[in-house]
Amino acid sequence: MTTGARHTAPAWIVAMPAVFVVLWSSGFIGAKFGLPYAEPFTFLLWRFAIATLLLTLAAWIWHARWPQTGREAGHIALAGLLVHAGYLGGVFGAIHRQVSAGEIAIIAGLQPVLTALLAGPFLGERISARQWLGVMLGFLGVVLVVLERVAPGQTHVGGYVFALFALSSITFGTLYQKRFCSHMDLRSGAAIQFAVSTLAMAVAAALFETMRVNWTGEFVFALVWLVLVLSVGAVTLLYLLIRHGEAARVTSMFYLVPPVTALMAYAIFAERLTGVAFIGMGLTVLGVALVVLRGRRA
Repeated sequence: MTTGARHTAPAWIVAMPAVFVVLWSSGFIGAKFGLPYAEPFTFLLWRFAIATLLLTLAAWIWHARWPQTGREAGHIALAGLLVHAGYLGGVFGAIHRQVSAGEIAIIAGLQPVLTALLAGPFLGERISARQWLGVMLGFLGVVLVVLERVAPGQTHVGGYVFALFALSSITFGTLYQKRFCSHMDLRSGAAIQFAVSTLAMAVAAALFETMRVNWTGEFVFALVWLVLVLSVGAVTLLYLLIRHGEAARVTSMFYLVPPVTALMAYAIFAERLTGVAFIGMGLTVLGVALVVLRGRRA
């Protein structure tokens, strides 16, 4: 038994959560730039296809380990369908059906709550009373940050179905990834996941969209940003975080995404931030700290 200093994680692991939050938040900005020029599933089809090619090339160059059995490949593929095709397809589908960004953020903000509820029976993780308090404070902070963006009196039932589908997909995808794919090679595994997500978006786009793209400079910029920064960079960080931390602690970071996105939107699009929004951001940071930081053992 050690009584001295605890094992200290490398600096790059300690810094990953903050980097992840910034990168993940930038995805909403990229979507805002690109969605006016392509339908949602078509947009995601191009994004996933390019990411598949890049990650397959990376896996080949660095001699990445590929799944040895069909069962292993199947677990990786299913996790990818949930985390990529399900989550982003739901978010983009909701936006396409006029659900506001604020409403989607509130719904997605429930993810840590669901993960905390499911981590026990699914992963055998114990959630402490302090962490539960953090979950509730974080959710309250998310609500305060995005509440003013919700348009009252508007109902978009189909859009809400897509938003709830996105929430369930990212929640179960994160848990499934942690349980069944924690040792996958990030290069080959991500290539498989984006490949199956490309096929899913190809089917969805062919069935429900025209598949036309207006190749403007804004769309190309958004596509490149979402592929390189989000699909390759942020998703790789997410999987590293899942591998190094408990599921409830990892997904609690998603509470920071709405406040950071609001700050980005303020800087880039001059969107107004009120005192209530800043209070919500403070509660969010406190909630995340309560969930993520480990208490001392008695």
